[in-house]
Amino acid sequence: MAVARRDGRLSARTPSRAGVTPDVRVRLAVWGGNVSAVHRELLAEAAAAGDPGAVPSLRTLQRAVRRDLSAGERAGLKGGEAARRRYDVYGKRPPTHRNACWEGDHKRVPVRVALDGAAVCPWVTWFIDVASKVIVGVAVTPHQPARDAVLAALRSGISRAAPYGPFGGLPGRVRVDRGKDFLSSAVGKALGGFAVPVHDLPAYKPYRKGTVEALNSAVEQMLLVSLPGYTRRARLAQAQRPDPVEELLSYPDFVQVLLDWVAWWNTEHRPSGVPDGMTPSEAWEADQTPIEDVPEEQLAFFAMEDDGRTRKITTNGVAWRRRAYIADWMAGHVGTRVRLRYLPHFDATIEVFTADRPVRHLGSAYLAEAATPAQRRALSKVRESKARALKADLKAAEKLSRTRYTATTTPAAPHPRRSVTEQQAQEEISRARAVDLAARALPDLIPPRDPPPGWARPRPDTTAPAVTDPADIAPPEEPPGARPAPGSKE
Repeated sequence: MAVARRDGRLSARTPSRAGVTPDVRVRLAVWGGNVSAVHRELLAEAAAAGDPGAVPSLRTLQRAVRRDLSAGERAGLKGGEAARRRYDVYGKRPPTHRNACWEGDHKRVPVRVALDGAAVCPWVTWFIDVASKVIVGVAVTPHQPARDAVLAALRSGISRAAPYGPFGGLPGRVRVDRGKDFLSSAVGKALGGFAVPVHDLPAYKPYRKGTVEALNSAVEQMLLVSLPGYTRRARLAQAQRPDPVEELLSYPDFVQVLLDWVAWWNTEHRPSGVPDGMTPSEAWEADQTPIEDVPEEQLAFFAMEDDGRTRKITTNGVAWRRRAYIADWMAGHVGTRVRLRYLPHFDATIEVFTADRPVRHLGSAYLAEAATPAQRRALSKVRESKARALKADLKAAEKLSRTRYTATTTPAAPHPRRSVTEQQAQEEISRARAVDLAARALPDLIPPRDPPPGWARPRPDTTAPAVTDPADIAPPEEPPGARPAPGSKE
């Protein structure tokens, strides 16, 4: 009763506990989730304010962080958004039928392969059916892919003729991330011609297309890690040189190995997402959903673009991008108005169509003055040597322009490592001025000539100081044909 009258409470005293305030959360973000560093900072501020007892103990603050922040939040403070996502719960989309949705993506293959005497890491672009887990279309490029790789993979996925079948057909929709290659106008027009929508998912959210992301991880764990030239293989502590080019797979052999693995995935492997433990091929065949096929004559030019211009066949062939393209069927067709279609980023051959209705395909045309393989290799070597020379020059220039300082152990101004004499500095400045054409320019070497007498001269300055004697004011000289002053009479 005495406690109730004095403190106004009828139960036991609730022990006060420290909580994670918004200020503490900000400090944790600054220190990367380091609770000890935040506690030291709070102690220093409290000591400066003269109230060191206002800060709870380190153990109390650590218990408050574990109690008020989830494991995902604590991981996000240390490792960022990617670390926080490992603690999230993701649902699954409801099961659908085959060709209801495809997911596509690019993957950089961490395997060095030999191509024209050099080692490159190719890229694979593929599409997978979400319902049956069948890989429907694949395209491989020895460099970073563009929209031509996306179109080639889509064409191989839609076509069911050899060697692409039996999987394929028109998908209900295509789900991709916001890569510029997948969202290009060429891909949109190609799929829009068959009324196939493209769903672009939010950026940096790979879990929204988990089927193709799981495929990207599976191909590396099940195939790429065993190939020669794999760049992520465990190494010894000592630095080792990469495998020489002679021991690597050639580019055609790598493509064949990858296509064989795709065939094994579709026909023999049993992914966990396929119901009843079936292979993707068995799941595809068990699904009785009708497949919408596209005639091959409509797919013949699926991945090609049209610049919209009309040209004429001349005695030199057809001009495109300032180069001539010829073919044997052009004999007797000089003067015919034609339209061209071409593959993106490929200019060795083009397709020629009539410009008038109905549109007919006349044939293919090839570059009239194409270089031989030996010439292309020699040209590549020259370009590489120039690139190496420029890289060396840029490195030397960066080294000269960068000032390096000595290491310091006290809070004092550092000293430059390399000392330059006054004479050396003046000589380098003189050499730079000799090269700089702007510094060598002499704009006043030739004085300007007087203007022609017919030109109107500027009026006299009216802000000049006043003159007391009218005789000191001399009238301005007027050239012949000059305009009379305002208010004067002719």
